[in-house]
Amino acid sequence: MATGQRARDGIVSRAGNGPGGAWENVVALPHPRLRPGVIGYRGIRLALDGPRRRLEAPIGAATLLLGFEQPLRISRAGRPPATLVSVFSGPTTTAAVGEHGGRLAGIEVLLAPWAAFTLFGTPQYELADRTVDPDELPHPLGARSSRRRRGSIGELSAALAALPGWAERFGLLDDVFARWTEAGTPSSARVVRAWGHLQRTWGAIPVPRLADEVGWSVRQLENRFREQIGLGPKAAARVLRLQRARRLLAAGRSQAETAATCGFYDQAHLSGEFKAMTECTPREFTAARGAPPVRPGPPGDDRMAGEATSLVLAPDRNAIDRNAIFSKTGETR
Repeated sequence: MATGQRARDGIVSRAGNGPGGAWENVVALPHPRLRPGVIGYRGIRLALDGPRRRLEAPIGAATLLLGFEQPLRISRAGRPPATLVSVFSGPTTTAAVGEHGGRLAGIEVLLAPWAAFTLFGTPQYELADRTVDPDELPHPLGARSSRRRRGSIGELSAALAALPGWAERFGLLDDVFARWTEAGTPSSARVVRAWGHLQRTWGAIPVPRLADEVGWSVRQLENRFREQIGLGPKAAARVLRLQRARRLLAAGRSQAETAATCGFYDQAHLSGEFKAMTECTPREFTAARGAPPVRPGPPGDDRMAGEATSLVLAPDRNAIDRNAIFSKTGETR
């Protein structure tokens, strides 16, 4: 079966056209040979009547956005804003805000952090809590594809945009990632196994036990994790624990139950971690997700299926700001 046909069979597409403009959101799983390293594809096409802003909370994945034309402005606390067409965001413990003028098209690719290490050949700690142009990385993908860099991200994005449909685009990505994975820097099987343990336990497994599980000392585990995951095992566990907490809160669990289930000391500990990594408290986050839309437009799709990863914010703020969240919910501090 042709790659394009395989992708077509697995596509889930949603689209709309209303007072706020037109939008299309298309998701697909990559070819099985690429999983679990390549987690998923999401095609995006927006033609809205005004700016769009989203707060993105940390997740246990790296993100590669292959933009077709329009730039995206990304703000993160402690970093200067970046305006890019294609974007790589490594593992992070801080929230980011993405903003565009209302028109955006491209494909978002979610990667296991160790798979990003393989594809980019770059120590992931150099990319943690950063937003970069993938064609400016020290070891860009294109350098492996040919001496003339025909495999650069910019040229891949142009090739994707020129194809007639999403099935063909996802099929091309399957082929490209398969080639780049084969030519890339191999990730450690022990790191992959340790990351799997950490994910399955939502960050609850103690670091010494995790090191024992894969046959390394704690120091060895920490060094290899920083190289191939981008965060140390303790920081990665924080992200995964909070990711689970957001999921439970979005499902209607109380803060007390969520804190106990996810291994926080108490509600104050949960609230402190939430504020540190999402710029808002659990109450603010859940209130904002349940509030009416700021303006007509597409739904605020989360980056990972079944997760609470994103908030659509009011369009009149230029940095991460709690007031931007309250301006959506109508609450006051």
